[in-house]
Amino acid sequence: MQRISSEKVERIGTIASAMSVLMYVSYIPQIISNLSGSKGNPIQPLVAFINCTIWTAYGLLKKEKDWPIVWANIPGIFLGAATFITAVFNFG
Repeated sequence: MQRISSEKVERIGTIASAMSVLMYVSYIPQIISNLSGSKGNPIQPLVAFINCTIWTAYGLLKKEKDWPIVWANIPGIFLGAATFITAVFNFG
């Protein structure tokens, strides 16, 4: 098996982090729909919120903090929670 250069690994990590942030930013239209009365299913954003919280804790609790993991998952904590809350509760 051929080894990948550290530059390529770094590039893959950057792309993966960016895609993670974009995945959670895509909750914004669902939040807007939830607030408009067209409620979405709350299960997936709840699981995303829990998953991102665990990954963020992992990144922060490592001896050498893993900042890319932390920064890639912080949007999922807030946007997953917001999507879940707006899907379950009525505002208005």
